[in-house]
Amino acid sequence: MRTLVLGGIRSGKSQWAEDWIGRAAGPGEPVHYVATGSVDGDADFAARVSAHRNRRPAHWSTVESADVASTLHLSATATMVDDIGGWLVAAMDRRDAWTGGSIESEVDELTSAVSEFTAPLALVSPEVGLTVVPATASGRRFADQLGSLNQRLAAVCDRVVLVVAGQPLTVKEPR
Repeated sequence: MRTLVLGGIRSGKSQWAEDWIGRAAGPGEPVHYVATGSVDGDADFAARVSAHRNRRPAHWSTVESADVASTLHLSATATMVDDIGGWLVAAMDRRDAWTGGSIESEVDELTSAVSEFTAPLALVSPEVGLTVVPATASGRRFADQLGSLNQRLAAVCDRVVLVVAGQPLTVKEPR
């Protein structure tokens, strides 16, 4: 089952996804954890990453990569991707999408890899539209791209869960 887990910052979405993928994989079974963000000397972000890392079971493997599509193509193991927002920032950087470049081919590649993935999969992504419209052009581009990407991923996932204040709300159930 492919599950898209949406929520705001500090909503509990990552922890919910970790619990779900651990149950979906089975007790003691391996899980690939794909971390898309880069710490790059940011002490606050490093502390957040460390808290996530310390929460995960020791038998889970971590891959730090923004090349999520390739990672999914190479794996047949239960996988969690945290987070799609980090992937989007890297894709927008690579394609100069902050000033008008297109990431359509990368989005196509990612959604294709997700739709073809057969092991349990949890994708964690920030939800947009729950706050003010960003004041900058680049902020609006990011929000627009993330909203479109979340819609495309939701279409190819079996289940969509919105986590609010640590509480999961099922948005889409498997058919």
